Amino acid sequence: MAITGLIKGLGITLKHFIETYTVDLKDGKKRYNTPEGIKERSSADTKGIFTVQYPFEKVPVPEAFRYIPFLVFDESESGEKDIRCTSCGICAKVCPPQCIWITRSVNPETGKPVPKPAKFFIDIDICMNCGLCAEFCPFEAIRMDHDYEISSFNRFDHHIYDLDKLLKPAKYYAKIHPKQYAEEEAARIEKEAKKAAAKATKPA
Repeated sequence: MAITGLIKGLGITLKHFIETYTVDLKDGKKRYNTPEGIKERSSADTKGIFTVQYPFEKVPVPEAFRYIPFLVFDESESGEKDIRCTSCGICAKVCPPQCIWITRSVNPETGKPVPKPAKFFIDIDICMNCGLCAEFCPFEAIRMDHDYEISSFNRFDHHIYDLDKLLKPAKYYAKIHPKQYAEEEAARIEKEAKKAAAKATKPA
């Protein structure tokens, strides 16, 4: 019985091995290093080799894919970074592994807090990529990234992300999350329109 199962298993391997060459002769190089080829080899109906030759080939990630969080900023007409984060601390409170640290800015003249982070750190080795920080953020200031190639040899120099590493423009967010970004923009425009309408109808 064991020998029969072994022969069947080797037969499947041999079948894939032979089909790889026959399909390659038929389709040529378009099966490799092209989005169409990767999609075809990832389908259930593929024949021959079905593995992706990483890192030379990469399977496209879906929009809902989530990895390390990043902070969104809007670019003003003058080119300045308008950080959406107000350092409210909600993301740090809901973070299950407690990998987020925030220090709020303070007005040096009055000593009062300013709704802007002075320091923002995320330990990406502790982060579990759950996305709760992005889900609970009331200002749409923190979102989940698609960049998963972040390995390095030095944990403390490269795996403690500060503001410089976390900040990314809204156009980057729109690129990797087009559907979600469009929905948020539509909701924001609708909210501003309602606010303007209410202000216009308000008696002087």
